[in-house]
Amino acid sequence: MPSPANLPDAWDRYARELGQNIQRERARVRYSQDRVAYESGLSRYTYQKLEKGESRPGTPANPTVKTLLAVAQVLGVDLTDLLPARAPDLTLR
Repeated sequence: MPSPANLPDAWDRYARELGQNIQRERARVRYSQDRVAYESGLSRYTYQKLEKGESRPGTPANPTVKTLLAVAQVLGVDLTDLLPARAPDLTLR
């Protein structure tokens, strides 16, 4: 069982993997970041940070379900296709 001290690292890894999954699906459909951002109702900067797994430099992303659902719909995938396979245990907060 991970310790509470490891939780920030686990969430950081999860957010980065989420961003990689989004980037992979965007590349698969050959959309630009601008297109996905625009069609999802996000600024280009916000979308770019999402693909990096960050909200601000050094701070892991924590997008809303609405944001993730919009991105998934633009990319033509299920929301679960974007989520990493293993979620960190958030009960240790």
